[in-house]
Amino acid sequence: MSGTSGSNKDPINEQEVAAKYGNIRTEINQIYTKITELEMEVSEHSLVLNAIQPLDPTRRCYRMIGGVLVERTVKEVLPAVQQNKEGIEVVIARLNEALERKKQELTDFESKYKIRIRKNDGESVDGNSKKEGSAQGVLVGPAST
Repeated sequence: MSGTSGSNKDPINEQEVAAKYGNIRTEINQIYTKITELEMEVSEHSLVLNAIQPLDPTRRCYRMIGGVLVERTVKEVLPAVQQNKEGIEVVIARLNEALERKKQELTDFESKYKIRIRKNDGESVDGNSKKEGSAQGVLVGPAST
């Protein structure tokens, strides 16, 4: 039993290191997924705001609250939608901070245990040296007649 372990239990064998590494990567992916989901919600809120802002404030509109569709006026709904959008943006900012902390934790973990990711062809790769835009695709313009 070594007395050098820190406040966190350090993984002892290879399987524990691999499991902890996998857990950190899974958490990072979950944070990315949640950020993407919330960014879509912000986009939807923006579309709604752009659609109802030019309307007459006394005009009827409908809003879903807890699964129930309620009738309100544009004047009542506009501030609520704006407030919800701002709240979601705050949550996204916090998730981005958490993501950066997790990325740093992953980097520290990789350097501590000298972890290197191998591609299918056996070539090892650093997490920071990934090629940007390596996806291949075809962009086709409109047909000219």
